[in-house]
Amino acid sequence: MKVLIIHNFHRTGSASGDDQVYNNEARLLEEHGIEVVKYNTSNDVFDNAKLIGKICITLGMIWSFKHYNNVKSIIKKEKPDIVHVHTFFPILSPSILYAAKRCGVKVIATLHDTRFVCPCASSLRGDTICNDCGDGKYFRMCGFRCFKGSKTMSFFVACVFKYHRWRKSFYKQIDRYICLNDTQIDLLKAIGFAEEKIIKKYNFVDNKSQTVKKNGVDITRITSDFPKRYVVYYGRLGVEKGINTLMKTWDNLVDIPLVIIGGGPLEQEVEQWAAHKSNVYYLGYKDHDTCLAFVKKADFVVFPSVWYEGCSMVEIESQMLGKPVVASDIGFSRELIKDGYNGLLFPLKDCNSFAKRVKELWYDNSQILKMGNNAEAEFENKFDRENNYLQLKKIYEDVLLT
Repeated sequence: MKVLIIHNFHRTGSASGDDQVYNNEARLLEEHGIEVVKYNTSNDVFDNAKLIGKICITLGMIWSFKHYNNVKSIIKKEKPDIVHVHTFFPILSPSILYAAKRCGVKVIATLHDTRFVCPCASSLRGDTICNDCGDGKYFRMCGFRCFKGSKTMSFFVACVFKYHRWRKSFYKQIDRYICLNDTQIDLLKAIGFAEEKIIKKYNFVDNKSQTVKKNGVDITRITSDFPKRYVVYYGRLGVEKGINTLMKTWDNLVDIPLVIIGGGPLEQEVEQWAAHKSNVYYLGYKDHDTCLAFVKKADFVVFPSVWYEGCSMVEIESQMLGKPVVASDIGFSRELIKDGYNGLLFPLKDCNSFAKRVKELWYDNSQILKMGNNAEAEFENKFDRENNYLQLKKIYEDVLLT
């Protein structure tokens, strides 16, 4: 079997789970003898372009003739059995779906977010859950400046999705949708996506991360002045990750050390805030192995996300390392965490409850150990790498029979 895997990478230095999943799945398939052809681009292309280039790329969000033609050429040359799309927005555009279908190749899409419901992909208006655009009336985005706080950019993105809603691109040009949690499935079904084309498959942790679990990375140089015990947050520093909730909560947790690792839109704000906190250690962006090394030494992980998530690699990796997670009671976290068994949940954006749950775990070492052991067992049951390959292979085989 030959598979063409397509992905639009985020910016260099962005802690993005879908980038990681794309790489992990490509390696997984290759290791099992599947011939993999890759086609991708990166948002760095836009950042590095001059003005005319930026304008062309922006217009190409509706229909990229460049990537449409490139994908058609690759398909004609390589003759893949399957085209598996991870992320197409913003640069690749939905044109790549048409390129594959017009070449007679089956298309599978892994949905790492809720973009088919919410063009901003997060189902958030500010930091509040919103799925109003599921009705296709996208131009309300302009009034709320949903996309990057800009009316102009919101208008353009609304045009992109209005056009493809009219053409039913996401309904007709994809043969199978791989969803990462039950919330995604419910949202798609609510706006008319065919239930028989939807399947759920969790992400998995790559062997490389498993090696870090066994051998670790030496971080003593970084932690020489750290306390022996600490709680860790790692990942993207954006509104959707509940960073404001994290900071407000730790304003009242002066005795519990917090290590924050990651980059993103709020990193400057986080850095300035942490500079005035004697118990908060902001390390900025670190490579993945270093992140896991910090998690391995932490007591537990906090994850106050205010959106659904897809299949959070942060939470899965934390379980792999035997660490409980204190998380918002929403989306994938609600699906993963059995409250009091392998972690703790708190109501969305409720800083008082968040602080209470952190204290509850911090001051009970026996519970930290017990929940950590349960978390590791859950990981082994749900996120086995070999089982993930078998699921993916079956999805490919089934769609070829339709």
